[in-house]
Amino acid sequence: MIDTAGLRIMRAISEQGSFTAAAHSLGYTQPAISQMVRRLEGRIGTPLVERQGRTVRLTQAGQVLARHAVTVLSLLDTAEQELSALAGLQSGRVRVAAFPSSTAALVPHALRDLRAEHPAIEIQLTEAEPPESLAALRDGRCDLAVAFSHNGTPVGREVDDLAGLEIRDILTDEMLIALPEDHPQAAGEAVDLAALADDPWIAGCARCRGHLMHLGQEAGFIPRVEFQTEDYVAVLGLVSAGLGAALVPRMVLRHVRHEGVVALPLSQRSERTIHAVTTADLLRVPAVAAMMESLCRAAEEMAAEQQGAQPAAKPSAAKPGTTKPTAARSTAKSTAKRPRD
Repeated sequence: MIDTAGLRIMRAISEQGSFTAAAHSLGYTQPAISQMVRRLEGRIGTPLVERQGRTVRLTQAGQVLARHAVTVLSLLDTAEQELSALAGLQSGRVRVAAFPSSTAALVPHALRDLRAEHPAIEIQLTEAEPPESLAALRDGRCDLAVAFSHNGTPVGREVDDLAGLEIRDILTDEMLIALPEDHPQAAGEAVDLAALADDPWIAGCARCRGHLMHLGQEAGFIPRVEFQTEDYVAVLGLVSAGLGAALVPRMVLRHVRHEGVVALPLSQRSERTIHAVTTADLLRVPAVAAMMESLCRAAEEMAAEQQGAQPAAKPSAAKPGTTKPTAARSTAKSTAKRPRD
């Protein structure tokens, strides 16, 4: 019934005292102001002004409308300023839920770049494994989830989990086998999983344990999990103590190392895909779009670093024009945060 144009006109008439002066202040013609006032009076059903020669006087209804117009228009102006700031990334908020091992490597690089480019954006980060982070995204408790899946399996637990989600595959992360350095398989260049059929295993989160079981079954055995922890520092400590083998993402070994542990690729290559997940509506929010862009850029940089960090081949094993990966022996203990899966 009452629009912002009508409110602005009533405020201008109250301040200027005439249709002509109000029209001049708003950039309208005097007849246009008169017509708009008559239309507003028709909508409300009561006179808003009394004409007195060249001037006008507001009726009681007009005074009520003009008084409230000051408050309403002030709030609208404030909202427009805040929206302009959000659109220009001069303010805003993005809430990120990321699985733990990504918060030790990928996510900090992305947050650093986002903070450098848009320091006014408020960033909130929580740790959550993919099922929980996707649930938080759907429930509106976060704006963007950093999740992972193994060997092309769905990000969600069911197909319906993915409906309406905007999913970006941002990084491929190879899974390595962590072994004690004195293990019989530690001297090779790659590990056949079947050779570890009798070894005890150290497993992490439910999704990681499921992947280990799947790989074991493909290799003809069921892994015997004796220790479970989502803390990769603890995983490598258990491996170093000779208590079992473990699947460890290459990304984790960029920041977490342990003496006495050798990390080797699987002869049956295994990978996990890192995903940045949001919704189509949230992706239109400038702060969320900026976070997505920052994550993609950080993932590209990490992938390039991983390609450049591939160990050189052993001279005795390499054919002309080819290279083979060698064992990545860890020699330094980490003092960084304790990343999990």
